[in-house]
Amino acid sequence: MGRLTLLLVLCAFLFAFDYYCFKAILNVFKNWKPTTKKWFAALWWGYNYFLIFGVFISIFVTIPIFYLSLRSIILVAFFLTAACKLVMLPFLLADDLRRLVIRLKKTYKRKESPISRPEAIVAAGEPISRSSFIIKAGLITAAVPLTSLTWGIASGAYDYKVIRKPLILPNLPKAFEGLKLAQLSDIHSGSFYNPRAVRGGIELLLAEKPDVIIFTGDLVNSVASEMRDYQDIFSKVRAPLGVYSTLGNHDYGDYYFGRESSPAKVKNLQDVMKTHKLMGWDLLMNAHRRLKVSGEEIGILGIENWGMGRFPKYGKMELAVKDTDDLPVKLLLSHDPSHWRGEVLEKYPQIDAMFSGHTHGMQFGVKTESFQWSPIQYIYKEWAGLYREQQQQLYVNVGYGFLGYPGRVGILPEITIFELTRA
Repeated sequence: MGRLTLLLVLCAFLFAFDYYCFKAILNVFKNWKPTTKKWFAALWWGYNYFLIFGVFISIFVTIPIFYLSLRSIILVAFFLTAACKLVMLPFLLADDLRRLVIRLKKTYKRKESPISRPEAIVAAGEPISRSSFIIKAGLITAAVPLTSLTWGIASGAYDYKVIRKPLILPNLPKAFEGLKLAQLSDIHSGSFYNPRAVRGGIELLLAEKPDVIIFTGDLVNSVASEMRDYQDIFSKVRAPLGVYSTLGNHDYGDYYFGRESSPAKVKNLQDVMKTHKLMGWDLLMNAHRRLKVSGEEIGILGIENWGMGRFPKYGKMELAVKDTDDLPVKLLLSHDPSHWRGEVLEKYPQIDAMFSGHTHGMQFGVKTESFQWSPIQYIYKEWAGLYREQQQQLYVNVGYGFLGYPGRVGILPEITIFELTRA
């Protein structure tokens, strides 16, 4: 009931916000004919009712896999519409504040004005009222995020980039020199709407001919059935030394079934784990594997999700590192990069490198070889790329898929190829 109450309150807020924007627009275009105003009102409220109802259904109703694309379209439209309205909001508030100041001045001076509506005050020879100018400026400004975010959907969502990085590991056995390790993260299959594009990204990965592949969590958004149309595609992700994976915060179904355990939630997690197995991926649940090349070994460790703050701490490092003291190099798969600073650096100095995802780079920002910025950096100290502290390293992959906003602006989906080297 808590989630339902929250959503109802949010719906009430959205309707109030829509009404506020609706009245402001009508006030600017007051010269419209009555028929035009009726058509505009019908389109405005029909569209907004449809979006809010669609989001409500997407959250609370188990949607057949056939309708996942429709759900994605609804969420896209809702996100873009909300972004445009939020950009326009400061202009509306500024205009209301201006008119309030005018009213207060008129009340204080106790003078009657021959013009009944302050927003209609126009200086001599002024071609447009101040209210009309401010609100039209807001409408024009709102087109900026609409354009950029729409471009991010059309161009950025599946614009996979292969990023190649040397990974220096001083204790690396000679047999592993030059080994190629590929990383995928944050697939979020429930957000996909273009299987052909997803397949193209996997073909890019396989063209790199990696020796080993790791996946660092969030296979789905919430439920295992989201993988139904994509399992065959990701089953092609294979490597000579194996594919190793771990779980992310979304894989447990917490955002769909709630934090409390239930038979449906337990079964869903089992189905997610089974999907890893069916694809031929070795899911590491607080465990490790030994990679062997020419008689020499290094360790691949993987733990369940462990995150700072509100994110669950299911991971158990003590189990993952058990019986690994003899391994000269230990590579850790842990979905949430906050785990590195929250536990690994302090308690597990034997971990040479940790691989994470989770942040998505917020799917918005700037990322080049020499500079990167995203609003997510004000939440996560380590959010994209390679980090070093003393003898330990962390790499944060910005993700293969997307969540919420079905696109990317500046922070493109990533396939990372590491070449292991001793120097």
